[in-house]
Amino acid sequence: MVVDDIRPSEAEVEFLNMAYNKFYDIYEETFEEEFWEKDDYYRFFRIKNAFEIYSELLNYEPIKWVIDAIKEKRSPMEGEIGSELFKCIRNIVAHFPFYDTWDEVWINKSIVNWYRRGQTIDRFMEKYTGRGEIKYRFWEANKKQMTYLKITFPNEYNENSKIYLKDILSEKEGVKFSLILMRRIIDTQIIV
Repeated sequence: MVVDDIRPSEAEVEFLNMAYNKFYDIYEETFEEEFWEKDDYYRFFRIKNAFEIYSELLNYEPIKWVIDAIKEKRSPMEGEIGSELFKCIRNIVAHFPFYDTWDEVWINKSIVNWYRRGQTIDRFMEKYTGRGEIKYRFWEANKKQMTYLKITFPNEYNENSKIYLKDILSEKEGVKFSLILMRRIIDTQIIV
């Protein structure tokens, strides 16, 4: 099958249009300084929406191909960050809707496995616990500055350890980086 011959179905086009439009709205909003001055609850709601939309877009077959290519050709862990980590974050905020702000969100092994072991979050934590940190940077053109951040995988994952989302990925810099990487991945499906 030739990739150029593949066309999205009518349902895919409808879904993709809705998903892309909302994602881009949230993306643009988060890069305005006023967004970070809004209350924590509002920011969390919008960030949660962005991760949810992106996770749904990961189901689109051509985006899966892009993720596979990134894993093969880009810097270490970029493909895993753009797929597994972001999907894990989406699952944490979706399956544990007890939190109102990014900084409140935490998990441990017992809460993750309260219903069944071996689900997405548990598999991610088992695979990446102890991996240390990965440093990234991104250019913010509107500020004319380079922003540095780190993604830190937990040192331990057990019933007694509280793993805070903010310790894995900071809210402001981490979310901005996440949205940039998400956009870079989904933009591969835009024909200009």
